Amino acid sequence: MLESVAFSLGPIHVRWYGIILGTAALIGLMLAIREGKRFRIVPDFFMDLLLIGVPSAIIGARIYYVAFQWDDYKNNLAEIFMIWHGGIAIYGALIGAIIGTFFYMRAKGYSFLRIADICAPGLIVGQAIGRWGNFMNQEAHGGPVTESFLRDTLHLPNFIVNQMNIEGTFYHPAFLYESVWNILGLLVLLWLRRRPFLRAGELFFGYFIWYSIGRFFIEGVRTDSLDITGPTWLASLMDTLWSPMTLVFQPGVLTYGGNVRFSQLLALLIVVVLAVVIIVRRKKGYANVRYSDPIVSTKAGENNQAIKDQDVEDKGANYDSNRTV
Repeated sequence: MLESVAFSLGPIHVRWYGIILGTAALIGLMLAIREGKRFRIVPDFFMDLLLIGVPSAIIGARIYYVAFQWDDYKNNLAEIFMIWHGGIAIYGALIGAIIGTFFYMRAKGYSFLRIADICAPGLIVGQAIGRWGNFMNQEAHGGPVTESFLRDTLHLPNFIVNQMNIEGTFYHPAFLYESVWNILGLLVLLWLRRRPFLRAGELFFGYFIWYSIGRFFIEGVRTDSLDITGPTWLASLMDTLWSPMTLVFQPGVLTYGGNVRFSQLLALLIVVVLAVVIIVRRKKGYANVRYSDPIVSTKAGENNQAIKDQDVEDKGANYDSNRTV
């Protein structure tokens, strides 16, 4: 078993979970900054976006989780704020980040969908890396499996197999399934964004569709899913759609007594709704701006000055570099 604490400074314990999440955020930021330069958007814009997006994501993730587990918190409201005790949800994080960054983009005069397109690859790579924080904490795993399934069927390396041994029982490395799916999604998004047929907003929609498809199937092996009690036909529909997975995997137990995993239901709705949105936008002529078209702020004066300042800074750096050579 790997140690979850990276190092300690007196009473302060720095955990791998935080280091991995911080690394994920920085790599996502670097991808956004790199693509933003194509559209002459200064790096500071994305740095500020991250500073707003991360706290918004944490708040959204906590509210989402608490809303579904209200019975655990209604008699101890102080526990709601003790996020270090666990209890966050990725869809809540995405909702919170979208709300927080929407108002920031609006204040800067940028179209939300244009900037969201630029950030989409950074979001999915951040999630791919961030899931390894769950690995270090031995959380967000699936149901019990045999050691031979991990070693002989999945051919996983020892360090993953050993970490999936929790108090003598081996579990599905659901974090790994999602991480691999998201890395594949990153490659798809990077390919899509250079295609001439791509319209503004569709890369962001594509990110949500790709992630939600993977989440629908991966969620089925987990044992910590937030669930609801829905009609029998809905539970049957979810089981039928997930049934191809039974060729290799067994479904995880629903821990909280419901019959429908809410993340699966939400993932299905996202895929259907966004597919319809893409089709309707194109048919109605609303998607007339291409991804590769210039991004213009309604507050052009303020942003153009930032671009000029960045150009001067870059030229100065190049001049100093040439003198050194």
